[in-house]
Amino acid sequence: MDEAAAPPDPCRAPARPREEGTVSPSPDLTTQRRTATASASLGVPGRLVALLAVATGMTVANLYYAQPLLSELRDVFQVSESTAGLLITLTQIGYVIGMLFLVPLGDRLEKRTLVTVLLAVTTVALLAAGLATGFPMLLVASLVSGATSVVAQILVPFAASLAPDHARGRIVGRVMSGLLTGILLSRTLSSLVSDVAGWRVVYLGSAALMAVLAVALRVTLPQQAPTISVPYHHVLRSTAALVRTHPALLRRGLYQAAMFGSFSAFWTTVSYLLTGPRFHYSAVGIGIFALVGAAGAAIAPLAGRWADRGLVRPVTVGSFAVAAAAFAIAGFGQHSIVFIALAAVLVDMAVQTSLILGQHTVYQLDPHARARLNSAFIATFFLGGALGSQLGSVAYHAGGWGAVSALGAALPLLALLYWLTERRTTAESAPETV
Repeated sequence: MDEAAAPPDPCRAPARPREEGTVSPSPDLTTQRRTATASASLGVPGRLVALLAVATGMTVANLYYAQPLLSELRDVFQVSESTAGLLITLTQIGYVIGMLFLVPLGDRLEKRTLVTVLLAVTTVALLAAGLATGFPMLLVASLVSGATSVVAQILVPFAASLAPDHARGRIVGRVMSGLLTGILLSRTLSSLVSDVAGWRVVYLGSAALMAVLAVALRVTLPQQAPTISVPYHHVLRSTAALVRTHPALLRRGLYQAAMFGSFSAFWTTVSYLLTGPRFHYSAVGIGIFALVGAAGAAIAPLAGRWADRGLVRPVTVGSFAVAAAAFAIAGFGQHSIVFIALAAVLVDMAVQTSLILGQHTVYQLDPHARARLNSAFIATFFLGGALGSQLGSVAYHAGGWGAVSALGAALPLLALLYWLTERRTTAESAPETV
């Protein structure tokens, strides 16, 4: 619904013409009124959007704290590079498990209670990770914390359900900008904390943050009634049925699986490159490098606006092309930190754009099943991320950074080839157009 067509507020007094000689509102007051009007047009209070963005960023960061620590953890626990890479792979597999079996409950249960319980379990798992006495214990704790960190993917459709149709892309884009910033800044925070206080404090500190976040969300989030009341196994069955019913759901999931696979391959192995004989970076140096990649999060609100304007198809193919070009730059410029940093920014921008376009498409398929739609979508592409992490570690071990660059470029090109088959598909309905 357009802003001009919005119904008048019955609690608001009718405007009266300003009498001659009265003083005009001050510029500050005028600015405040315009800001309030803009927030009202989005349909969601700005403070709530900010909290959701921070919460999604904090929870999803749990999946990535270990990435810049792989070299250190490899030495501490005396494991190989490929074995150390399993830490990222199992964390992402845990996330997939949570997406498949926990996120659909967002349609079945009251979301505020579900979020509180999941964050409590996450807190315990992170405590176990911080106190791990062996690598297997760290792997199991990371698997559990990955599964329950799906709180981020309960809050994103929560925000989408609160937003009006005309502003949904912008609201999701703003919340996703927090999530994506959390992904990227988690590496910097992890590196800095580890360098100062040790890797265990990274996990223990995150456990404390999750406990605080659980309380904050419990107090602040509005209650939202379940949209379905069927038994749990029917919820899971209906999630699988949505994949069959909506071809765009699977298509967008596979697009993002390829993109997220390349993203994971890059960030899982770049710490090996930067700490190696070519650059000799410390943990702090890796953290500072990760800040460069965080610049890519700035594109999230723009991607939401492009989605609202109906530019999903052309921007999608553009994101594939940018990701492939980024890995070409990373491969040919592997001796220059400037080219590696440029590639990091481009990869992050491309992957984030594709993600927001995909979510915008998926959320339109069925307003009453957004949690389950998001579950299937995220689970699909996180499988790609888990595969990308492991393949990236294997590629680096086998052929160095050049092999990782070739792998990273190939995945978005595969997505582009799949996109070309979509152009010949005529059976998909308008809302499912990708």
